[in-house]
Amino acid sequence: MSEQTLAGQVALVTGIANANSIAYGVAKALKARGAELVLTYLNGRTRDFVAPLLDELKPALFLECDVQVPGSMEAVFAEIDGRFGKLDIGIHSIAFAPMDDLHGRIVDTSREGFLQAMDISCHSFVRLAALAEPLMKTGGTLITMSYYGAEKVVPNYGVMGPVKSALESTVRYMANELGPKKIRVHAVSPGPVRTRAASGIREFDLLIDEAARKAPLGELIDIDDVGAATAFLCEPGARRMTGTTLHVDGGMHILA
Repeated sequence: MSEQTLAGQVALVTGIANANSIAYGVAKALKARGAELVLTYLNGRTRDFVAPLLDELKPALFLECDVQVPGSMEAVFAEIDGRFGKLDIGIHSIAFAPMDDLHGRIVDTSREGFLQAMDISCHSFVRLAALAEPLMKTGGTLITMSYYGAEKVVPNYGVMGPVKSALESTVRYMANELGPKKIRVHAVSPGPVRTRAASGIREFDLLIDEAARKAPLGELIDIDDVGAATAFLCEPGARRMTGTTLHVDGGMHILA
């Protein structure tokens, strides 16, 4: 990618865990289009897995951010404000559910597990948007990552199905609220990708095999496909789009 369609824009990318992360694919695509990157890592342990990617991505800021720690996200935005005084793009690629609740029945989900999954996977995007809004002085783009389990029942997706449904609904409401400020809000819904987060889904290999066998395009996606589609939503060509859930899944979502 040589066309610098995002030159001069500042992009916050959260959720990179390692070189297999969807957020890494997104960060690469934004960087290739000229965006200045701000990257976050969860804690000292995960920092070691992200650090090898820094030579390639060359972020302007590389900051710790644990959305469960009060003040952590606020500190990230304070650094962005101090360095740039603005933000153009915010990428939310954060999700978590306790393993017992992910693997169990919805009716058996613990209250604590449900609330934790909703807080980390959905409400953290709300908080990110609230912090980004005053920095998006001339508009901007906010994007979160969803999955087809938000729309239909996917075996072994457990509590994350309702949580992702809430996330996609949140996207629509925030798109309506922030539209007058030219802040666009989207969800991107990738098909199955072998990531660290996906490894927690029971029988995930079956989802991969089914996608490869049934997808209308007849092939699996990768993190670079998700990155390119996400970057498009941030580009001028998508300036009249907001509130969408963009499927990047080879067409799997159209099948019954």
